[in-house]
Amino acid sequence: MSEHRMISDHRIFNAGDVVLQSGMTHRGTQLAYQTYGTLNHDRSNAIIYMTSYGAHHSDILWMVGPGKALDTDRYCVVIPNLFGNGLSSSPSLAVEPLTGSHWPHFTIHDNVAIQHRLITRELGIEQLALAVGFSMGGLQAFEWAAQVPDMVKRLVVICGAAKCAPHNYVFLEGIKATLTADAAYQNGQFVSRPERGLRAMGRAYAAMAMSQEFYRFETWREAGFSSLEDYLVTSWEANFLKRDAANLLAQLWTWQHANIANNHRYKGKFDEALRAITANAVIMPSETDLYFRVEDNRLEVEQMRRARLLPIPSIWGHRAGAPTTNRDDGTFITQAIRDLLSQS
Repeated sequence: MSEHRMISDHRIFNAGDVVLQSGMTHRGTQLAYQTYGTLNHDRSNAIIYMTSYGAHHSDILWMVGPGKALDTDRYCVVIPNLFGNGLSSSPSLAVEPLTGSHWPHFTIHDNVAIQHRLITRELGIEQLALAVGFSMGGLQAFEWAAQVPDMVKRLVVICGAAKCAPHNYVFLEGIKATLTADAAYQNGQFVSRPERGLRAMGRAYAAMAMSQEFYRFETWREAGFSSLEDYLVTSWEANFLKRDAANLLAQLWTWQHANIANNHRYKGKFDEALRAITANAVIMPSETDLYFRVEDNRLEVEQMRRARLLPIPSIWGHRAGAPTTNRDDGTFITQAIRDLLSQS
């Protein structure tokens, strides 16, 4: 049994020395997580809910709680934090010699392998009622369903995919280039806080994350912003300014290298990995997402045994999957999850 401890509003699972897919060993690996609700007597009511890009567990609680989509009166929800997000092992927490450009990157596969240890060895959970995630959380949910299909009973992917598509990869290259163009980025690492780069990253991200219709109809007003500039500064620039730049870069690398088939189990055979998923699945892209595309999910669902494609009818682009201020999309997602959880 590995040691775990409580820090602030989360717990730490000490995974020890972990050999990553790269062949590097990350020593003293720490996975930050939190649980909500209570496990039942046979530990069959567990849901694993993964974090998205730049997010901490506390940022994705909109659907966790009594009476919500992930109802903590009925389920125990476990939220592990993505490596590189500043709570789990990350560049901002690294010590020499694994600092700066020597950070040993974690793949999605690495993340899920360590999460699996937390779930099975630390928490004693053998069956998951649901694996769910938004965006990068969806990449992890897909990985769970492909790597341990007998363990994942249901799967929900919200604005995510089973791998990073080529266009998605190129979008992220642009975001990465924007951030690293800051003068604070030297010789593969940040020597000071790149405020200009973080602000520029927020503005570049805002164009792809939201749809053309969202901006045409000034839908940002519904979220309480007084002007387009107010929205760009107070929402997008602010979102990235509160995060560590090296952590953001590390997560971009993880995202770009996501593929449920890139491991010893499937040896690059993507369709085989999809066909191995036995979970009762609902795959929910946003109709207007510009980088996690409906068509990519449609092609994935065609290969899956028990999957339903259910696009979110929204003009909120990628952010339809994180509807903290968008009631209609929140209602749509909540109902879909409730329907799935009611099925065997």
